[in-house]
Amino acid sequence: MARRDWDDADDEAPASGTRELERAMQETRTVYRQADAAYVPYSCPSSGECCQLATTKRQPWLWRPEWEVLSRGRSLPPPRADGGCPFLDAAGKRCTVYADRPFGCRTFFCERIRGPARQPAEDVTRLLLRLERISQRVMPSLQGPRPLLEWYAEARTAPAREEP
Repeated sequence: MARRDWDDADDEAPASGTRELERAMQETRTVYRQADAAYVPYSCPSSGECCQLATTKRQPWLWRPEWEVLSRGRSLPPPRADGGCPFLDAAGKRCTVYADRPFGCRTFFCERIRGPARQPAEDVTRLLLRLERISQRVMPSLQGPRPLLEWYAEARTAPAREEP
């Protein structure tokens, strides 16, 4: 039987408000810790190549609580001229929000991954479904995750929000 770190019954009712969003962010961080644990036997070359979004034509897709974890309490950086992730450092090699990086940045998709031959697909699927349930609870109208740069562009054009 799979280990449970939450009460699935709580996933049923849509919730709103700052308190519920804070809870969703906390649960999202729990999912992140579980993803990190699943990937302990693996490593990446840490080149930052996967963060060159314009070059790779790939980017992580985030649910609303993931975007909140990534963006809340920090100023959004300006867009990068090289088309890389806006959260990269000036050299384009290191993530400036590493502890809060999205799920897609935690689960390696690079062919240069090192570790056991078989990646933890079952864990990834389980955790992705959990992220979906967390998001649906706080934002039922969001039918799927959105690309990082879509969230980023929307936030850069939105008026500044008040922090609780």
